[in-house]
Formats: sequence, structure tokens, C-alpha cells
Amino acid sequence: MEPNLTGRLRAALQPALRWETGLAIVVVAVIAFGGLTSPQFLTSGNFFNLSVSSGEIAIMALPMTLIIISGEIDLSVASTLGMSSATLGFLWNKHWPMLAIFVVLAVLGVVAGLINGLLVTRLGLPSLAVTIGTLGLYRGIAQIILGANTISTFPASYTTIGVNPIPHTNIPYSVAIFIVLAVIFGVVLHATATGRSVYAMGASPEAALFAGIRVKRIKTLLFVTSGLVCSMAGALWTFRLATAVWNNAIGLELSVVAVVLLAGVSIFGGKGSIVGVVLAVIIFAGLQNALLLTNFNQEATGIVTGGLLLISVFVPNGAALIGRARGLVRRNPTELAAIGVAHD
Repeated sequence: MEPNLTGRLRAALQPALRWETGLAIVVVAVIAFGGLTSPQFLTSGNFFNLSVSSGEIAIMALPMTLIIISGEIDLSVASTLGMSSATLGFLWNKHWPMLAIFVVLAVLGVVAGLINGLLVTRLGLPSLAVTIGTLGLYRGIAQIILGANTISTFPASYTTIGVNPIPHTNIPYSVAIFIVLAVIFGVVLHATATGRSVYAMGASPEAALFAGIRVKRIKTLLFVTSGLVCSMAGALWTFRLATAVWNNAIGLELSVVAVVLLAGVSIFGGKGSIVGVVLAVIIFAGLQNALLLTNFNQEATGIVTGGLLLISVFVPNGAALIGRARGLVRRNPTELAAIGVAHD
């Protein structure tokens, strides 16, 4: 009776012990913390500013989620954004029509992602090394394109997209785009064969290959999607700041990775959800905003990013280590001795 009762209790409590449930609790705690530390935190104007300032990070976190679940990583996201922003400013300064510039940015993002994808899947290079390299490459290209120039002559009809809400609402354009993309990515990841393949690749690439999954093709497509999304996020970033410079969004890749890992996406692949990403974005943006409203040193907000990265990596693996330790303790002395002899 007792083992059956314990099993039923575990089954009943399992939904409450999910990572996303913990994130939801943290969201409530962050909102309470912000409300207690500053009377401005819970105002509609502050929520709007909070959403606007985190829109690009949230958007870039979506393709990053699928890439990490597949067992890879893309650290060139912020540099792709910066290269897109520099290209936008350069072409606008050359009097190109904005529609043509958008087409160029889309192609630029696809090419940037394709370079990453081909180097990883066709040459078999580790994605960490590849995207660190393209991080520097794409940022260097942005610097070559604009140099020390600053372009800020964009028409108000575009710059208002970054700072004004959708008409008759209080929702920023970037948030609306994030919501639409989150639904699309969520459906693909959780309700299609492609999404199941992404999980399978992250859990075991060899098993995925034996199962007939086109691992190389899907991973390349994921990198291409990341490049495209990040390039278009570069346009949003440029319009929000009404300025194109070569170092736009420099260092932002750490914030994107921090959000994705905080969402419960395993750095080793095979695990994660879009719901977790949405909650992690709220936590990340809310915590940074609350600290800034308390006159926290703005230059030290990297502490938040670093702290969330460490927590999101340590907590899941800490639980696994504790589980292993318990398993060893439960073993009988003969098994432990055999393990010791084998290791010796």
C-alpha cells in the first residue's frame, strides 16, 4: 500500500514540480519585488518600457531555444543583429527604398545563418567554436560597413515602430511580433514531427540518424532561421534607438543565452519548452527593470545576466548530482567496493 501511495503522490505532484511551474512562481516573486521597491514598477508606462527594451532579446531567444534543444548553440546572434543594423543604416544613407533594404536584410540573415549551419553540419565543426568565430566575423563586417559613422536620419514612420504601441493598444510592436513568433515556434516544437526530431537530435544524435531523421538538414535550417530572425530583429533595434552604429547590441548574446537556459532548456540538448522561454523573458526583463528603478548601477546589470546563467546551469545539474549521490548511498557495500576497484 505504501509504495503505491508514494507513486500516486509523485504522479499528482509531478506537474507542480515542473521547471515551468517554478518559473511561474519566480515571475510572481519578481513582480512583488518590483512593486515593493519602486511605486513606478507596476505602472502601465513602465510595463510598456520594460517590454520595449527586451523585445529583441525575447525574439532572438526563440530560434536559440530550438538550436540548443537540438544540441547546438549560436553565439553569433547579437553580431548578426549588429551587422543587419549597420547594413540598414548604410543602405538608407545611400537612399535605398526601405522595402528593398528589408529584402537585403532578410537575405543577409539567411546567408549568415547558412554559413553557421554548413560549417557545423557539413564540416562537422563544433557550433560553439564556429559561432564564436562568426561572432567576431559578423561584428567586423558591421564595423567595415559603417566605420565610425552614425546614421540617424530614419523617417519617423519607422522609428515610431520601436517606441510607440500598436494603435488602440498599449502593446509594443516588438512584443506583438514576439507573441506571434512564440506561437509559431511553439507549434513547430511541440506539435509537429520536426519538433520531435529536434528533441531527438538533442537527446541522441546517433539514435536520431538511425531513426531516419535528416539531422544535418534540420540543424542547418535551424541556423538559417536564427540568422533570419536576428537580422530582422536588427531592424527593430535600429528603429527603436533611431540610430545605426556598428556596435549595436554588442554583448547581447549572453542575455539571449541566459534567457534560454533560465527557461529550462538543457545546455546538453533534448529538453526545453517555449512556455519556459516566455516566462524566462518576463523574469529577466522584470528583474533588470526593478533593479534599474532602485538606482542600481546600470553598468553592473551584467550581474543579473551572469547570475541567471549560473543558476540556470547549476540548479538542474545540481539536482542530477544529488540524485546520483543518493543512488550511490543506497547501493550495498559490495557494489561500492566493486566500483572502487574498477576505477582503481
